[in-house]
Amino acid sequence: MHIGTTLTQFIIEEQRRVKGATGDFTGLLNDTVTAIKVISNAVNKGDLIGVLGSAGSENVQGETQKKLDVITNDIMIRSNEWAGHLAAMASEEMEEILPIPAQYPRGKYLLVFDPLDGSSNIDVNISVGTIFSILRAPEGVTEATEKDFLQPGTKQVASGYAIYGPSTMLVLTCGHGVNAFTLDREVGEFILTHANIQIKPDTREFAINASNERFWEAPVQRYVEECLQGKEGPRGENFNMRWVASMVAEVHRILMRGGVFMYPKDTKDPTKPGKLRLMYEANPMSFIVEQAGGVSSTGRERIMDIQPDHIHQRVPVILGSKNEVERIVSYHKE
Repeated sequence: MHIGTTLTQFIIEEQRRVKGATGDFTGLLNDTVTAIKVISNAVNKGDLIGVLGSAGSENVQGETQKKLDVITNDIMIRSNEWAGHLAAMASEEMEEILPIPAQYPRGKYLLVFDPLDGSSNIDVNISVGTIFSILRAPEGVTEATEKDFLQPGTKQVASGYAIYGPSTMLVLTCGHGVNAFTLDREVGEFILTHANIQIKPDTREFAINASNERFWEAPVQRYVEECLQGKEGPRGENFNMRWVASMVAEVHRILMRGGVFMYPKDTKDPTKPGKLRLMYEANPMSFIVEQAGGVSSTGRERIMDIQPDHIHQRVPVILGSKNEVERIVSYHKE
């Protein structure tokens, strides 16, 4: 029985389009996909294997780690450190970059990842995910440093995320559109189920943490207020508001049916320019959204144009359906 295009087949066919491709990139993607399958299994079993709850530690962000934060971080490292495709890795859960151990060969790529996005939701069985981004190491670099990771999002070779929901899906861009694959557990393969995804340019749905309204800047307050006024307001349309507190889940909904996701700049903590991490969340998700025809901005500038100054840098994020994001950006300009 024909099961459709597998992710392995898709990646190899993509490789064939690149003149001079060596297979290193294909191997790196396959190793990352293997890690995602292992993580999916752990997330799916939850308390049956005792992986829920707090780990009793904090990450570099000062956030309490869940057991699965630690476990999934280790899975990503173990799956990708040995094959010779990478010069180094960086994780949201680690303060410093992770060089490839001396016993393994070095490669020409850098891997950046958030091993379990939305992990605060894991104990209540709400969708979480894994986000990753692939960069090229500078020419000739084998002993990578943090500086080598500080590339704008436009330099990404690929980015993707896995969402562990009712089904496990992998959404991927290599700079030629966005495709989504669903894990068939019986076959053990990701199968192409959503080809060439495009985000609807118009939407009547937005996602934001409304409990922070008093801290928002005026442009965001104005936009949300106009939406909440519905047909009786200046927009003349009724809007729906959503909030999952899992960026993967929010972006996935936007890819599937349109919408806007906002974690804007606010005054709640003046020491932080934003909540989300540029390297691990904002850049990879912006790459996917833009490749699907959407827009991603801080409100003041395109996210993928930002030159990072450190690997744990935070930024405001406003992304999704083109016409609505551009409206919010125009309010910032005013």
